[in-house]
Amino acid sequence: MIASPLSPRRRLDATDLARVAVFAALVAVLGLPAGINVFGSVPITAQTLGVMLAGAILGPWLGALSMTVLLALVAVGLPLLSGGRGGIGVFVGPSAGYLIGWIVGAAVIGLIVHAGRRKPVWWRTVVGMLVGGILVVYAFGVPVQSLVTRLPLDATAKLSLVFVPGDLIKAAIASAIVMTLVRAYPRAFRRTWETRPQPAETRDAAPVA
Repeated sequence: MIASPLSPRRRLDATDLARVAVFAALVAVLGLPAGINVFGSVPITAQTLGVMLAGAILGPWLGALSMTVLLALVAVGLPLLSGGRGGIGVFVGPSAGYLIGWIVGAAVIGLIVHAGRRKPVWWRTVVGMLVGGILVVYAFGVPVQSLVTRLPLDATAKLSLVFVPGDLIKAAIASAIVMTLVRAYPRAFRRTWETRPQPAETRDAAPVA
């Protein structure tokens, strides 16, 4: 059987499931402070910081799974979004696209940060945060917000620029946390780079992480 790019190379175990639960909980905790509503529409929250960390630390598959678990709990009514929001109604509101963007964004972050199943380095981490954590989330969020609020797409995109400074700060914080963990506590990661296949002639000479 051929694995897809987003599928794990080994079956989920108890540790994987625990990590998924931890990062779903982390994003929920980051939503405890009430968000700041932008023109009464989409709130500015710290939860995207958790999305960035989930993708970078868990990798694409588990990162996306952790966000899926979180949003499934939200859908059944748990108040896990900023300001205690929950229920199926949030998925038809102005922020619905951003929420779906969390799943795809976490996957894209993981794919970039762990590209080629390699050990995370600072430049891929930063690129992953910017592309997956900001551009991808906006690509889902802005059109849906435009549709729900009935504002023109270009006007909605301009209004969404208010998010950018905060998201850049969160991307910088997340990148710093990830690189610190790579050096100080690599066990925090699902160590895909340790199982990366290597040519037989170079396997013995490969550096040990």
